[in-house]
Amino acid sequence: MSSSIFFRLFTTSFLLLGVFVLSGCQIFRSQAEGYSVDLEIWGVFDDNTDYQGVVSEYKKANPFVRSITYRKFTIENYKRDLIDALAAGNGPDIFMINNTWVPQFQDKIEPAPTSLINEQLFRGVFVDVAADDLLVEGNVYAVPLSVDSLALYYNRDLFNAAGITAAPRTWDEFQSMVRLLTRFDSSGRITQSGAALGTAYNVNRSMDLLGLLFVQNGLEIVSPSGGEATFSNPTGREALDFYTQFADVRSPLYTWDRLQHYSIDAFFEGSLAMMINYSWHYETVVSKNEDLRFSVAPVPQLSLSRPANFANYWSYAVAKNKAPVGSENLTREARSFEAWEFLKYLTMPNGGVVTLTNALSGTTKNFSTSIDPARTYLERAKKPAARRDLVEEQKSDTVLGPFAFGNLIARTYYQSDPEAFEALFAQAIDDVNSGRATSNSALDVTENRMTQLLRR
Repeated sequence: MSSSIFFRLFTTSFLLLGVFVLSGCQIFRSQAEGYSVDLEIWGVFDDNTDYQGVVSEYKKANPFVRSITYRKFTIENYKRDLIDALAAGNGPDIFMINNTWVPQFQDKIEPAPTSLINEQLFRGVFVDVAADDLLVEGNVYAVPLSVDSLALYYNRDLFNAAGITAAPRTWDEFQSMVRLLTRFDSSGRITQSGAALGTAYNVNRSMDLLGLLFVQNGLEIVSPSGGEATFSNPTGREALDFYTQFADVRSPLYTWDRLQHYSIDAFFEGSLAMMINYSWHYETVVSKNEDLRFSVAPVPQLSLSRPANFANYWSYAVAKNKAPVGSENLTREARSFEAWEFLKYLTMPNGGVVTLTNALSGTTKNFSTSIDPARTYLERAKKPAARRDLVEEQKSDTVLGPFAFGNLIARTYYQSDPEAFEALFAQAIDDVNSGRATSNSALDVTENRMTQLLRR
């Protein structure tokens, strides 16, 4: 065989081998990157229709996510069912938690990969209270679509009849209006209440209203270390006395007692002029009495120069121990990464371009999108925003504006056992109402018991 023929055969063989090797590498790389995952979300309040548009858009762009399903639970059973499912390792990939639940669920949550959402990004995008509640030692444990804070609901017809032209901005104005709006019968019974404040069990979220007064007075409810309760002091007693005076028959501001209907019922029935509540009850009132003429306004302030509010809201977390059921390449880490990647898409601003990262190889791709999922969700669900840019858009909204503004100044506090804490504060309020305790002794007992819970 001539050298030239040998050279051509060698060259051809080498090129064929090269094509085979390179093709094999490409096939291997493709197989190594390939997996598929089905994501399940558990939550309360929302319906499947609230997510349909954003989910279908995401599935078109992400070839590794085969399906995303949402399962709705009743609030009564949700927490118990969720804890049981997560303990068994067969719960959801993504689940909603109340902002007060983070301490209880921390060991069940997979924090966000810092390559997707880090502390700096989170603090820049969301209102401050979300960072206070959902960041632990710089790690992101949950992300919100909506944050909710308190606002004042007021009956416009009762205001007009009393000659009141605008909602109160301060607690001093609030107290003056309570006097004008409260009516009694000949036996001294309340027939029209100026405001639903003062009691524990027939005022919706009464513990949050007391929390509002605590934070507006600059009170640190729980120490920064989370190791002890710190509210039994003159400032705390002043806040509790202020709250309970509205249910004290000896007070000139007596306007509410335990004989009144539940606050939400009294408001939509038209016998209550003002209540302080969250945005999620706006539709409750409308559905119960579509003829009621009412509006919402920012919550009254102790100081207009140092405004403060109180928040209560839900966020999305990723399960740590979800079994990696799916294609053979799917790992536990890849499953949680895909869950967090979807949450980033769902909650973060995108500027029209979304970057997706392969959980196994780290390779990325961009896709264009015409929707902002968070904005789309909030417009459909009619909820106040968690993102600062969307808060700015909502501030001028007649209904959502007071809640959106409230989110910018909202605070909460660390709760290792939210249900127990609520029961303790309710008991303190009720003990003062009934005369079983003074505000001083009631707060002393509550602080001691809460500290014991915090130290468990």
